[in-house]
Formats: sequence, structure tokens, C-alpha cells
Amino acid sequence: MTGASDVTVDGVRLAYEDGGAGPPVVCLHAIGHDASDFASLRARLSSRHRVVALDWPGQGRSGADRTPASATRYERLLAGFLDALGIEKAVVVGNSIGGAAAIRFAAAEPGRVAALVLENPGGLAPTHDVGARIALHLFARFFAAGARGARWFPVAFAAYYRLVLRRPPAADARRRIVASAPRIAPVLAEAWRSFATADADIRDLAPRVACPVLFAWAVKDRIVELGRSRPAIARFRRAELVTFDAGHAAHLEEPARFADVVAAFLVRVGWTVDDGVDAPGWTPARAAP
Repeated sequence: MTGASDVTVDGVRLAYEDGGAGPPVVCLHAIGHDASDFASLRARLSSRHRVVALDWPGQGRSGADRTPASATRYERLLAGFLDALGIEKAVVVGNSIGGAAAIRFAAAEPGRVAALVLENPGGLAPTHDVGARIALHLFARFFAAGARGARWFPVAFAAYYRLVLRRPPAADARRRIVASAPRIAPVLAEAWRSFATADADIRDLAPRVACPVLFAWAVKDRIVELGRSRPAIARFRRAELVTFDAGHAAHLEEPARFADVVAAFLVRVGWTVDDGVDAPGWTPARAAP
């Protein structure tokens, strides 16, 4: 099974890319991005894995959602998405809000997650201090202005994204995201409002995640900072940390190294088919409807 498709989950048409064969790896993008973020990783892993990357609602080719964007909402959509595709268990790769949704899902349904690869996930740093509250409020207002059609927003958004995706390999992705600024501003505003709610703090879920976890952290990130997230990372039972000289998304800014690190991790956790031997805990999925 290869190529682009879509499936309806809880009334939302979710588009996704699906290719390769073997133990499934499911990729969840950051807010305002889309499944094409993971093209390089899909190419690297597809000889031994089924690699699926979805578009969150209102992003990429997916339809709009009647429920505002949040990690909580995305966790529920992820569960329904995996059900619809017949994927009983997977390694989940999540960037930013995708990482937060992956953590929530792994804590709620541990039997369905073989391992996590988390890139600068939200929800692991404190948000109750004054500085964090001010920053969240300002970002929500910034994207709300874009949703209202502020004439200055596209230029300001482009400047912002030069800080988010800093490295040259991410230039094409950055141009694609910046070009979509007016369309994705409403979902960005929803997501940033959600980041300030009590439900967005998932630090207490860390001890409930039983599977192996690889943190692939872009250390130039000035919004989702490693230093503020380290105490929560230490609460995961089976976590390891690899750092990247990147702004927010290692898979876009250091794609070759990121893919090599993930491929090696999948071997270490036993989620790779080798010489006809199935990965433990994996059974072939039924075809998607």
C-alpha cells in the first residue's frame, strides 16, 4: 500500500501518506505543518517499515475540524485514525504538538505503542510562571491576528519561521509553511490558546509511559526549550536523549542524521523486520477501508 489517501475519523477527513511494508511507524507533524515533513524519513525507513504520516485537521490535505486544535483532540483523532487503518501497534514519531499527542496516547493505551520518538514535544515544560503565560498569550494573539487577515501577518510569520526552522535543509519546508500562513493561522491560534490550558500540562503522564522513548531535541529552540523540559524527561521510565543543532524540527533541519538515529533506535527496540523475522508485538495490519 502506497501513496496518498484519506479516511474519516470522528467526522473529520484526515489525509495521509502511506508507504513501505513491515512494522508500522506513524508520524505526527507540528502545528501548521503537514505529512510531507516526513518524506525523507519515509524514504529512509520504507524498505523495512510501513511508514504512515497524517495531516492534522485543517492542515495539508485534511478537512477542517469542528473541535479546536489541541493535543487532547489530536490524541483522540490518532486513536481513531489507527483503528481506521487497522494498525494495532506502532512506533509513533511526533514533533511539537504531535509529540504531545503521542505522549498522551502512549499513556492512555500503552499496549498500542511499541516506542516513541519525540521531537521537542509540547507539554513538558512549566506554563504557570509569568514569563510562560505572557509568551503563550502573545503568540495566541499573533496567530489570531493572522486569522483575522491582518495585512502585516504574512511578513511577520515569515520572520518568525526563520527562527523556527533555522537550518538550510529545511528551506523548502519553511517556504511551504510560510506560503500557507493565511490558511493555517486559525488552527495555529486555536492550538496556541490550548497550550495555556491546564490540560496542556502533561508532565504527570511521563511515568505512565512504559515504552522506550527517544527524545530527538533541536537545541536551538527558544520556545520549547530543552532546559525547561529536562525534569519531565527524567520522569520517563525508559528514555534516551539525542540533541540536534536545529531550531524546532530535527527531521527537517538535519534529515539524514535524524533518519539514521531513528533507524538505529528501531533496531535497538526490536521494531525492525530482519531476514523474515517479525518484530515482537507486530502483526500485519488489515487493509484500510
